[in-house]
Amino acid sequence: MIKKLIRKLIGDKNNSAVNRRRIARAEHGVKEELISPCAIRIVKTLQRSGFEAYIVGGAVRDLLLGREPKDFDVVTDATPEEVRALFRQSRIIGRRFRLVHVRCGRELVEVSTYRAPHQNGEGTQDRKGRLVRDNTFGTIDDDAIRRDFTVNALFYDPISGDILDFCEGYEDVHQRTLRMIGSPTQRYREDPVRMLRAIRLSEKLELTIDSKTRVPFKRLANLLDDVPTARLYDEFLKILKSGASLRSVEQLVRFGFHQSIFPKMSAVVDKGADGEFLRLVFRRTDERINGGKTVSPAFLFAAVFWPDVREAWGFSEDEKKPMGKLARAVNVVTDHMAKTFVPKRLIGDIREIWMLQGRMLFRRGKRPLGVLGHPRFRAGYDFLELRGIVGEIDPQLVEWWEQFQTLNPIERDDWVLKESGGPSGPRKKRKRYRSRRRPDA
Repeated sequence: MIKKLIRKLIGDKNNSAVNRRRIARAEHGVKEELISPCAIRIVKTLQRSGFEAYIVGGAVRDLLLGREPKDFDVVTDATPEEVRALFRQSRIIGRRFRLVHVRCGRELVEVSTYRAPHQNGEGTQDRKGRLVRDNTFGTIDDDAIRRDFTVNALFYDPISGDILDFCEGYEDVHQRTLRMIGSPTQRYREDPVRMLRAIRLSEKLELTIDSKTRVPFKRLANLLDDVPTARLYDEFLKILKSGASLRSVEQLVRFGFHQSIFPKMSAVVDKGADGEFLRLVFRRTDERINGGKTVSPAFLFAAVFWPDVREAWGFSEDEKKPMGKLARAVNVVTDHMAKTFVPKRLIGDIREIWMLQGRMLFRRGKRPLGVLGHPRFRAGYDFLELRGIVGEIDPQLVEWWEQFQTLNPIERDDWVLKESGGPSGPRKKRKRYRSRRRPDA
C-alpha cells in the first residue's frame, strides 16, 4: 500500500508540469453503449484495487468519431505482474513491450503499464534508431507523449465519464487531422511502421495527414527494409482489411513504401491490365469489408502476386496443355514469395487458387465434378470471375461455371454428358493375360 501511495505522489508531481485537459461526458458525448463491458470491468477492478486505469488509444478516437471500436485497450499504473495477479484469465506476453492479455469469455482486452519515452529510460535501439526493447515504466503524462499520433493519446475513464487529453488530440479528432507527437523523423526512426500506420489510419478514418507528419515519408521510406517480416505482414494485412485498401495502396506507391513490400504493386496506379486487375481486387475487398463480410488473406495475396504468375505462365486460350506450364510458373512465383513476408502457412492455399485457374479450363468428362468438389473451389471461382471482368479470359467460361455450380447432382451429370458430346459408345473389353508362372510341382 505504501508503494502505491509513493507512486501516486510521484505521478501527481510529474503531472503538474503537463498541460492536461479534462473533457466531461456532457461535452464529448461518447455513446456508452458502444463501450466493451469487459473493458469497463477491467478498469473498475484496477481502480478499486488502488490503481489508475483508463481506456486508451484507437477505441477512444473511434468513439469520438461515432464509430464502433473493434477492440479496446486499457492502460494503468499497475505493473504487468500486479495486473496478472488481479485477473485469473490473463497472461503476460511480449518482449519489446510487456503486456497483459485479459479474457472475458471470448473477448480479449490488452492491458499495458504506463511507459516513459525511451530517452528517459533504458530503451534499446539498433544502429538506425529503431526501438527493439522498451519496457521503461512511467507516468500517465509520459505514456501520453510517447504514443504515435495525437488522436491516439486520449484517455477515457468509463467510471467518471471524463476524457483526458495531453496532446490536443481532442481538437485534432474534431478537425480530422492526423498529427505525429514529437519529431516525426525521430519517431519514424524509432519505428518505421508508423509511416504505414499513418497511411492506413488517414484513409480508413478519412483524416488529413499533417504536413510535418507527411514530409519525411519519401526520405525515410527505405527504413522499412529493416522491419521484421512478421510486423510488415501484420500491418499490410491491416491495410488490406481496412475498408480503404485501394486508396491506401495508391498512397503507399505514391510515397515509395511499396518498394519494401511488393515492388510490382506500383502497377495499381498504371493504366495497364495489371493495374486494372489489382484495382478491381482492392475495390471488391473494400466492398466486402465495408459490408461486414470477411476476406481471405490467401485470396488477397494470390491476387497481389497473380500478375507475376500470369507473366510466367504466358497463357493462351489456344494452348492445348496449359497445366504443366502453369505448374512451373506457380513454382517460380511461390519460391520468390517464400522470401517475402507472406507466411508459409498461406502459400499452399495460394497455390491451389492459382492451379484451379488452369483446371477450370477443362469442361469435359469428370474433370468439372472434381473441380467443383475442391475445398478451394469458391475462392478459385471468385478469382476466375475477377479475371473475366478485366477481360483476361473469355466471359463465357465464367458464365459456364456460374451455371454449373447451381445445378443439382443429376443435372450436373447430364450437363457434363452433353459437354462431352454424348456417350462415346460401348467400352472395349480389356485384354486379359494369363500368368506365365509355372505351377508348383
